[in-house]
Amino acid sequence: MSNKKILLTGGLGYIGSHTAVSLLNSGYDVAIIDDLSNSHIEVKDAIQKITGKKIDVIIGDCGKAEDINRAFEECGPIYAVVHFAGFKAVGESVHKPLKYYKNNLESAIETINACFKYGCKNFIFSSSATVYGNAQRMPIVESDLLSYTQPYGETKLVIENMLCGICKAEKDFNVIMLRYFNPVGAHESGLIGEDPNGIPNNLMPYITKVAVGKLEKLTIFGSDYPTPDGTCVRDFIHITDLAEGHVKAVDKIGHLENNIEAVNLGRGKGVSVKELVDTFNEISNGACKAVYGPRREGDVPVSYADVKKANEVLGWKARLGVKDMCISAYKWELSHMEKK
Repeated sequence: MSNKKILLTGGLGYIGSHTAVSLLNSGYDVAIIDDLSNSHIEVKDAIQKITGKKIDVIIGDCGKAEDINRAFEECGPIYAVVHFAGFKAVGESVHKPLKYYKNNLESAIETINACFKYGCKNFIFSSSATVYGNAQRMPIVESDLLSYTQPYGETKLVIENMLCGICKAEKDFNVIMLRYFNPVGAHESGLIGEDPNGIPNNLMPYITKVAVGKLEKLTIFGSDYPTPDGTCVRDFIHITDLAEGHVKAVDKIGHLENNIEAVNLGRGKGVSVKELVDTFNEISNGACKAVYGPRREGDVPVSYADVKKANEVLGWKARLGVKDMCISAYKWELSHMEKK
């Protein structure tokens, strides 16, 4: 068991909160900095209730030097940073690119600066499968050509390239870049889940909000892709599995053969959007009304991971399936609705 302190930027958000729970349950101490732009302060209480442990939370913007420095000063010493903070809506990034360039790049730069200022040598970056662009072969391997199809993916790739440059210059700075595929689902307690502000940009929270009557219907973007049923194919991964991947990365980061590694986190299986919706409707008695609409800018037809490296380097493998994802997400939405 470890009592090392891990700082999560954007740690009250969807992925950050589940990772906080997994880290606390694995014996790490956790501190969070979050500006609440797409999260809620009540998540702090939920994390503490699930784990029975206290966490330090700084309300601030890690893209501002004074805020991220304050987090290090008040919560340190910090063993490792897990950098979640950043805007993440693919579609929005196409229409508001400057918003994404400014926020995502500034938050990464200021957080890395603070790591050097306060002597933190371990950095885990919340990257994305969008850095593979419109990949030409499946499954996607970490060594495949990197590109992007929209500004969100470009920001992730720019930060990855920046980290590669830093690690060449700073041999004692350790980085793991976790390339997520499509996280869905919620914690089994029903106390934390995906709770975006406003209209959801991601698929599963939109499905669940339609199911409970908060939204009228789900629009599936595109029915004419070159896939078995015409809808996009993605590698959906349960959020709990993804969180455990971060724990494995924290365990490993001080013991890398190279001081920087890129690792896919996915199930290694492609599931279409229609299949996901159909599975949800099986467990919810058809609660999600869905219709087809035009393709969405920036989407690629097929994307799923090769996950051998995650197993070999991190000793990690996803355990939960699509049905588990749907059941936990629906449970979260129902319990969250009752609280309000």
